[in-house]
Amino acid sequence: MGSPDIAVPGLRALHEAGHEILAVVTQPDRPKGRGQSLTPPPVKEAASSLGLKILQPEKIKMPEFAAALRALHPDFLIVVAYGKILPKEILQIPEIAPINLHFSLLPRYRGASCVAAALLNGDEESGVTTIFMDEGLDSGPILLQWSEPIAAEDSAGSLARRLSELGAKALLQTIAGIEQGRIQPTPQDAAAATQVPLLKKEDGRIDWSESAAKILNRYRALTPWPGVFSFLGGKRIVLTELKPSPTEVKGVPGQILWNPNGILQVACGEGSLEIVRLKPEGKSVLSAADFMRGWRQKEGLCFD
Repeated sequence: MGSPDIAVPGLRALHEAGHEILAVVTQPDRPKGRGQSLTPPPVKEAASSLGLKILQPEKIKMPEFAAALRALHPDFLIVVAYGKILPKEILQIPEIAPINLHFSLLPRYRGASCVAAALLNGDEESGVTTIFMDEGLDSGPILLQWSEPIAAEDSAGSLARRLSELGAKALLQTIAGIEQGRIQPTPQDAAAATQVPLLKKEDGRIDWSESAAKILNRYRALTPWPGVFSFLGGKRIVLTELKPSPTEVKGVPGQILWNPNGILQVACGEGSLEIVRLKPEGKSVLSAADFMRGWRQKEGLCFD
């Protein structure tokens, strides 16, 4: 059971390892893009390419869905970013275990935005955890846990790609360990648990009164989605590439400081950042130099 890109490597790893996949459960096709054309989830596309049976229930609490799963007589129920909390009726169906692959070092960062949370908080490591599922949100006992260093240049996109591959290996190890009696569930430390909310587009708005380090962490955490943005002259500007300033500059938070060498820097509450590429509202992505050519008056510009 899974839907987004991050769940695809796990599905492919199970298939390549020779496990019999009785069915793949994924979210229904949804309208997407400007044209709002009906688009299948990435897991559905991967399952179709592998010739696997696909189930797309509108509601997982429908009796017909539970009956369809029971008829398969599965040993394991494997869940990777499916997007819904499963009821007890579903969790009791597999003969051996319902297993969830989560992309954080549980009990830290329970919830769907776990990859972004590690970057937003400036963590130096993340990881993957497999758990024996219960009815809570990522609260089941831990089966296996592996850590992964976070690089200074990592974004949510690059970190998620690495964790998805690491997680695929963890799934195979978890199944083998359970079958061989080498893995026993270990309860999570509830006192150490943290929960992260779903990301919203508005979370990408930059508060320039924050430190450069915090803003850079927000950029890393929210790239590629939903992206970070600010406003200039009432127009929304998406900042598609940010990095630490080569030299710190002083100014009021949000003030744009244009270097004659073509470097666009912005003063923060503490420190400053360089904007390399940005996307003005209704336009294509521009380099900082191309963007600044459009402004005759370069002094006194300030992001809202």
